[in-house]
Amino acid sequence: MGWHEYLALWCGVFGTVALLGYGRSLAGVTRAQRTVRVMGRIERIREPLYGSSAKDGIDVVVFFRDPSTGQELTVTNDGEHGERVTTAWTGREIGIHYPPGRPHDFRFTSDLWGGRHGRGWPNFAVFLIYVGLVVVASIDWGWQWSLFGFGVPWTVSGVFYIPQNAREASRRIDTLTSAPPVEGRVIAVLKDVSTDEDGHTSTTYTPVATFTTHEGATVTAYCTSRLPDPAASYGRTLTIHYSPDDPAVFTPNLASEHRSRTLDIALSVLALLIGVAAVVVGAVTL
Repeated sequence: MGWHEYLALWCGVFGTVALLGYGRSLAGVTRAQRTVRVMGRIERIREPLYGSSAKDGIDVVVFFRDPSTGQELTVTNDGEHGERVTTAWTGREIGIHYPPGRPHDFRFTSDLWGGRHGRGWPNFAVFLIYVGLVVVASIDWGWQWSLFGFGVPWTVSGVFYIPQNAREASRRIDTLTSAPPVEGRVIAVLKDVSTDEDGHTSTTYTPVATFTTHEGATVTAYCTSRLPDPAASYGRTLTIHYSPDDPAVFTPNLASEHRSRTLDIALSVLALLIGVAAVVVGAVTL
């Protein structure tokens, strides 16, 4: 069997997967489309214990209602229940999804409607077809086509991504500075020890801060970055800049946010230049 026969088989298999997936999505019968999605509300928060693990998230008690039966449920995030809760305040809404008729199999999520159409696998199958076409084109017509195959979509995505990313970074800075900062305090430092394949251990410290917004919400949140010497940060007073619309968007170090924005844009431009260079080299050597 030659390359073209392998390509035909490759495209046939993944083309079938894509067509079936898109067909199921159009019919509204994918698992993601049948999943029940509701908003829960945090009713109580348990303060993290100093030295405990950060892996399970902040302990919360959440209320939600099953829309199909009207059943009211009060649950906790103990155990494996989707995304960990890293920022919480009483009354905060939190996304919950579960299989139809099985509300006790709930999972927490920060993006309730992400992937709701169930097109992830069909889209991946189309990507694999594209990869197969690029590989065969490179074998038949020269390695330059692999540069085109990589560089063109990479460059196009970069052209759309960079302005969008820059706007989002600017919007984040604007919202963080739209209200006066408030005082916060580190109420616990969580500790996790991990061991790699070579037997070396590493320790991660996660400060937990609390602050009260001007709107009256008392927020408990992981400070996962931008705090110097996190292991010794217990009891430290912080200046918290936050978004009035969503206190989950906050920072204890506004200067670091500006540096991160500049670095992120610089890396995005570098990635775009890599794609452009691949297209140029492919065109010159063709």
